[in-house]
Amino acid sequence: MATTRFGLDQLPPAARAAIEKHTGPLLTVKETTDGFNSEIAARVTSTTGTWHIKGLRADHPRAWTQHREATVAPFLTGLAPTLRWHVEAAGWNLLGFEALNGHHADYTPNSPDLPEVAALLHRLGETPCPDIELRHAEQRLERYAARPDDLRHFAGPHLLHTDLNNTNVLVDDHAPQGNRARLVDWAWATRGAAWLDAGYWTIWLIAAGHTPASAEHWATEIPSWHTAPTEGIAAFAAANANVWSEISAADPGPWTLRLATAAQAWRTHRMSL
Repeated sequence: MATTRFGLDQLPPAARAAIEKHTGPLLTVKETTDGFNSEIAARVTSTTGTWHIKGLRADHPRAWTQHREATVAPFLTGLAPTLRWHVEAAGWNLLGFEALNGHHADYTPNSPDLPEVAALLHRLGETPCPDIELRHAEQRLERYAARPDDLRHFAGPHLLHTDLNNTNVLVDDHAPQGNRARLVDWAWATRGAAWLDAGYWTIWLIAAGHTPASAEHWATEIPSWHTAPTEGIAAFAAANANVWSEISAADPGPWTLRLATAAQAWRTHRMSL
């Protein structure tokens, strides 16, 4: 479910001062509505630069996601915006990222963004998983797998993003081709089998209008996908159909129902092979 949003002008003075210690006095503030997990989300400028700020109250149930993003950020060069600062003040946990230019990735069939996202996931697959605390994919999917034995397919030592919502991918058309896309919002960073992010992307592609076969065609552009066992892909599709069925039942909005439909279509496709 979406999180209640606050404006920067609603922060306690001490929290605002902690931000400006890093940025200098703010000249412009543009609140953003993208994403579901932040209570503060804004693009700000000062005489010293431009930042994207995101934050949660320190006592928020998901405040741990701020710490997760701060911990993983140093290992994401070339994959994600650089984290410039992290402050905790006056009951708020706030992150200041490099402000990226670009648009949210277009996942629809024939979009020119698709090769860029595939290249991004290829780079992620070659990135060593840092020795930090991360949840494991098999733990996250434990309640949703059709059979306990399916979980072995999801385990692995690789760094995963796991939330391939197109709004989490920014594409800069002015950057060099093949290196235009970046992933934001690493709150759900996970350790698991290398091919899982290609699988997560497949569901979002189906939701954007691809057939399951077309979506899997794009997954094949990512080398790690070719390491996935056929039974593992089927198990992953089934588990995610259960995930999205639960999410859409709890929060039956248009986008959750669209993802639930897409995940079920993929499971059905996999069962037919």
